[in-house]
Amino acid sequence: MINNNLSLHHVIRKSSLTENAPLLIMMHGYGSDENDLFSFASELPEELFIISVKAPYPMQPFGNAWYAINFDKEKGKWSNNEQAIESRDLIAKFIDEAVATYPVNKNNVSLLGFSQGTILSYAVALTYPEKVKNIIALSGYINKDIFPKDIEHRDYSNLDFYCSHGSADQVIPVDWARLTSPFLDGLNIKYKYSEFPVGHGVAPQNFYELKNWLDKRI
Repeated sequence: MINNNLSLHHVIRKSSLTENAPLLIMMHGYGSDENDLFSFASELPEELFIISVKAPYPMQPFGNAWYAINFDKEKGKWSNNEQAIESRDLIAKFIDEAVATYPVNKNNVSLLGFSQGTILSYAVALTYPEKVKNIIALSGYINKDIFPKDIEHRDYSNLDFYCSHGSADQVIPVDWARLTSPFLDGLNIKYKYSEFPVGHGVAPQNFYELKNWLDKRI
């Protein structure tokens, strides 16, 4: 089911509950769209109200991005952090719109991101911790340039992260993902970190583990 009245184009799967449902918002990776992660929806708990959103920047010939990734001979590969911050704030606004529009529990909001969607999930959670509770961060990494400057002084005690990465990831090196654990430890944030022997994707055992993790928290 599609609803385009809110600030981000999205598809939804309704919950088996008619009110106060736990909300899961999915954010795809660079060059993909809202249908990508939505393929997980049928395998996830039926009480979840699931929204899969489309990133705001269209790409050619198809797909969308949360922010541009530029390939420059001098700089190498670099991210457009201004666009990333705009998308971070747009997702936060969308969360407010979603909890006002759909029969969901504003105190039980989970994010599920893949790759670029994960990078944004970290940024949303660390900038707006009051809006989310659980974060599933697949095949991404921490980009400190899109976080607030005062994160050491913020209260993140309500947050819980599930982070996973492919040990053979050819797009985002696993070494980048391994910096996540010490970073979250430094902020006293609850998390689980797992690696699987795959590339830039989600292995079946990875999906099974994240599903069990989420089951216990909704």
